[in-house]
Amino acid sequence: QLITLNAQVAEQGDRKFVLGPSKAMREIVDLAQKVARLPATVLIQGESGTGKELAARALHDNSNRSDRPFVTVNSGSLPPDLLESHLFGHVKGAFTGAIAPKKGLFEIADKGTIFFDEIGSVPIETQAKLLRVLEDHTLTRLGGDRPIRLRVRVVEATNRDLEQEVEAGRFRQDLYYRLNVHTIQLPSLRDHLSDLPLLVEHLLGDIAARFGARPKTASPEAVAQLQAYDWSKNNVRELRNCLERMMIASDDVVLGPGDVPKEIRERAIRDPSPEATVAASTLRVLRAK
Repeated sequence: QLITLNAQVAEQGDRKFVLGPSKAMREIVDLAQKVARLPATVLIQGESGTGKELAARALHDNSNRSDRPFVTVNSGSLPPDLLESHLFGHVKGAFTGAIAPKKGLFEIADKGTIFFDEIGSVPIETQAKLLRVLEDHTLTRLGGDRPIRLRVRVVEATNRDLEQEVEAGRFRQDLYYRLNVHTIQLPSLRDHLSDLPLLVEHLLGDIAARFGARPKTASPEAVAQLQAYDWSKNNVRELRNCLERMMIASDDVVLGPGDVPKEIRERAIRDPSPEATVAASTLRVLRAK
């Protein structure tokens, strides 16, 4: 069976952070369930598409803060001055255009969780202010002088090597040590391809539900073709996009190997193995029970 930690994705409706039954995934779940109960800062590392935001939401939803806000910060999408206004808020007259006081994302997330998506892209000039908030649990709005007490949990994600960023002078060492209290390393999909048959089944069901479409399944041969690819471009997100294309393009209830996109078949890291076909066949047997 799949291992799940409840999570929600506001833009795409109810979802689950889904993990397969492999040893690597079970270790991730065990660690995540322990860390979820703690108020400590968590750093989630992993390649693009491995589900870092879903993991962060799962941590929040499995904590005692689950009824409080979960706020996402898109760290690299804003220039430093605008990012600081978004994070810390501002008082009236703090800068041109500040016609009214405004809460920042930290205040909005108070008593809940604030999630920094790609913490490594936070500008170096903002990192000192972020460190101060993490250490003092207080912030001061831009242009203000009144400290505001916070009780917010910080979860951050990155696909960068922060130690290398520190060595290159792009990331503060003291902030790195403050963020790296508990680390969850999400493996790439190619490192747990044995989970792919169950992931395919779950994702196909999820896609059908989101589109209001007829449910479909994948044949063992199609699953074996998918297991022969390494998914290094975008991991589970790439797999999901591939399955969505297959569902839309095919009128059949059972997706076959011919429905697997040509570029996936041509870039396979190996020929579909007998073991992969057996694993997919086992899924069919389990589904029939």
